[in-house]
Amino acid sequence: MTLGSGTGASAGGAPKPAGRRTGVAGWLNFSPPALILGTLFFAASLTPSLVPRPPVVQGALGGFSFAAGYGIVAAIHWFGRWLELPRLRLLDRPSLILAATVACTAAAGLALWWSAGWQNRLRDLMGMEPIDNAGRATVLAVAVVVFAVLLVLARLFGVTIRALSRRIEGRLPRRVALLVSVVLTAFLFWSIGNGVLVRGAMHAADASFRALDGTFEETSLQPTDPLKAGSPGSRLSWEGLGRTGRAMVAAGPDRAGIEAATGRPALEPLRVYVGLNSADEPEARAELALAELIRIGAFDRSTLVIVTPTGTGWVDPESQSALEYVLGGDVATVAVQYSYLASWIAVLAEPEYGLEAARAVFASVYGYWRDLPREARPRLYLHGLSLGSYNSDLSHDLHQVVSDPYHGALWSGPPFNSPTWSEATRNRNPGTPAWLPAFRDGSVIRFMGAGGAQPAATASWGSFRILYLQYANDAVTFYDPVSLWRRPDWLTPPVGPGVLPDFAWFPVVTFLQLTFDMMTAVAPPLGQGHRYAFPDYADAWLALTGAPGWTPEAVAALKAHRAGGSS
Repeated sequence: MTLGSGTGASAGGAPKPAGRRTGVAGWLNFSPPALILGTLFFAASLTPSLVPRPPVVQGALGGFSFAAGYGIVAAIHWFGRWLELPRLRLLDRPSLILAATVACTAAAGLALWWSAGWQNRLRDLMGMEPIDNAGRATVLAVAVVVFAVLLVLARLFGVTIRALSRRIEGRLPRRVALLVSVVLTAFLFWSIGNGVLVRGAMHAADASFRALDGTFEETSLQPTDPLKAGSPGSRLSWEGLGRTGRAMVAAGPDRAGIEAATGRPALEPLRVYVGLNSADEPEARAELALAELIRIGAFDRSTLVIVTPTGTGWVDPESQSALEYVLGGDVATVAVQYSYLASWIAVLAEPEYGLEAARAVFASVYGYWRDLPREARPRLYLHGLSLGSYNSDLSHDLHQVVSDPYHGALWSGPPFNSPTWSEATRNRNPGTPAWLPAFRDGSVIRFMGAGGAQPAATASWGSFRILYLQYANDAVTFYDPVSLWRRPDWLTPPVGPGVLPDFAWFPVVTFLQLTFDMMTAVAPPLGQGHRYAFPDYADAWLALTGAPGWTPEAVAALKAHRAGGSS
């Protein structure tokens, strides 16, 4: 197989027509139709999607997009040769190649020239500062390098197919030998890529994040209060909590801060965090978490929340502080770390990463909670952001809780493959948008967007509640594999807040754009993309828990207090 369109033999070993280019000339033999489609894909990749892209990221996306367009035409050419269809000699004319090169260069140049304007429209929508240019030289250079690497890999793939085909052609019919060679080569490349490169990259990322997790931040001071995890009286060592755990435990608000913001008496919030280094097995970490909750009297509070952290072990402080303000500190929160990896890496490479830990924590805490007298136990809620939302959703099954259900869940920024979210979105009520759907009568599952927006419900919320908090421009939630071949439902007008009304869908290219958007979903400011803001969390926790005593004026005052820089 070759990505060029020279007039060479079919890969199965048919006689080689004259004019076939070999050696370096063969590797540099480009197809005009492939160049044209590759250039169109490259130009389309420069259009805005959900997240503004820096030059290096845009360049990498452009390189992949060009390679995708080029590869589609090359695959069609290869299939035609396999079928032994006659070749259009017109495609080999130097004049056509020259014309295609000039046209492609002009199209790429125009798209690069317009790219800064395209990106600035999206940046303006997100409240970000405009850019003078889009780093055009960097974009072009990175795209060329990425395409060159992919081209070399593709042509090595073709060389391997031809080598294998020649070896087995005498034992099998020619076309069968070719197909077998394709399958064997694909398996070989997949094994090398997945077994060596991907695992190596995962181990390298894990080691890097592990080192980061071990660092001590000056702002995360060890507490002296014996009711704090990691304090001298705790079952958990301060070092074992890790960087993310120490940040959660040391963060505000405290009792005094809550009273100052609300003007009402408050309690000191209780937070328990068990780091990955606190114990070797998920079950042991879960038991440590339960023991610490019992030690500090967490089950005597009015509300207990099991938070499943993100892949790195991070618990969103915006959500944590909103929860504690809304409930006046009368709440205990527990989180157990299960990895160091960034959520988007785990979602793409191993979506069930952390499930064992999430299930162990839920079984331990819920089991103890269920055995307490009903009148003496706290309300129990689940919470998770991103991969934490996914794992929290799957931390239990219906049979565990149907006889004695917990009270509800707040799942924010759920990944696109979250089972409950996917089912509710897919089966939403007709006429409601995919980015803010209504599900049945709203008595169990509801959705909330930016600014507390909710679709109308036809029934009151029941005693068991699930609330999804999601932004319409969150690429982690709205990454959609079907965008490879059709427009995603959430792009059907009218689009949601933060999404450009003229966001154009392109086959293949939009799928690649969303893939890169998911990797950079936390780049936008708070309240956009995958970065959820305090005001929206406050609205969500108020709606979910039904916390008493909050008037619209009091909620507005709390948000203004937090916006003023208070923790």
